[in-house]
Amino acid sequence: MKGLLEKLLKSLGFSGRDWAALLLALLLAFSIWLIHNLSLKYNDYLTASVEAHCNLDGYAQVSSNVSQVVARCRTTGYNVISKDISRRRVRKVNFQPSVMKHHEGDTFYVTSADLLEYAHLIYGDDVTVEYFASDTLFFSFAKVDHKRVPVVPSYSISYRPQYMSVGNIQVTPDSVTIYGEPYRLETVDQVYTQPVKYSDIDADIQGIVGLEKIRGVRISASEIRYSLEVTRYVEFKTRVPVKAMNLPKDKEMIVIPSAVEVALKCSFPLIGNPADDVVLYVDYNDFQSSLSGKCPVHTGEMPKGVIACSLEPVYVECILGDR
Repeated sequence: MKGLLEKLLKSLGFSGRDWAALLLALLLAFSIWLIHNLSLKYNDYLTASVEAHCNLDGYAQVSSNVSQVVARCRTTGYNVISKDISRRRVRKVNFQPSVMKHHEGDTFYVTSADLLEYAHLIYGDDVTVEYFASDTLFFSFAKVDHKRVPVVPSYSISYRPQYMSVGNIQVTPDSVTIYGEPYRLETVDQVYTQPVKYSDIDADIQGIVGLEKIRGVRISASEIRYSLEVTRYVEFKTRVPVKAMNLPKDKEMIVIPSAVEVALKCSFPLIGNPADDVVLYVDYNDFQSSLSGKCPVHTGEMPKGVIACSLEPVYVECILGDR
């Protein structure tokens, strides 16, 4: 047989080198055909394994089970093969709590109508899902302890000369829910933001910042919004008399010194003289509980435009007498 094949090739004028070239041409033609066919679009049913991630109040973030989803898809032949090969790989999909509906106990479900929004996460951006053959996916989430704690901003801010903040930095939301085992939660009373740093500012600031992670604890939000009002100010000092408040009708009080120095920081431009409306007083009830006769100086409601006030001294000596 071998001799017959050699005679046939010899009669056709084939040499060993020609035979190698023929095989190479056939291999090249097959490769081109294969690449062409794999690049064509096909319709097929693709299966994927989905692990649900969701921030559900009172439940773990990750489902304890994996659900199989089947969909009629249109994609390239290459994707059909690769998706089939990797069908055992679990897709971790972050679902919004609004689409995760409660079934019973610790079981939740997602309908096929809501799955369309997450098709690119399940199958990839290069696959078009025509419809889901799986009508509903069920997931189980273990129950966990939780509690509400405040968010504390961590920040370092410096201002240009004659500029300052109006009030404290504000965060939204100002509290979050944390989830975890009881022994972990009992040691957490607040959650801190990641550092917010500004320098030499002369205008309002706002932005988004992440929250510091806590080992073994899940937080209902990963980031918060912050804002801080900044204003230009003018500062001046004045002396204001100190009054005695809540005195019995048959008593009178001497305050030493009778007036204290007040440093006011006011928003620019300044309208009028706010010092005319500043009220300082000592409270008879503070005197009753004082062992030394010294009482703190209180400020009444600050006039409009005053954003900060400091006193010198902050304590005065009080002498009580009869009328």
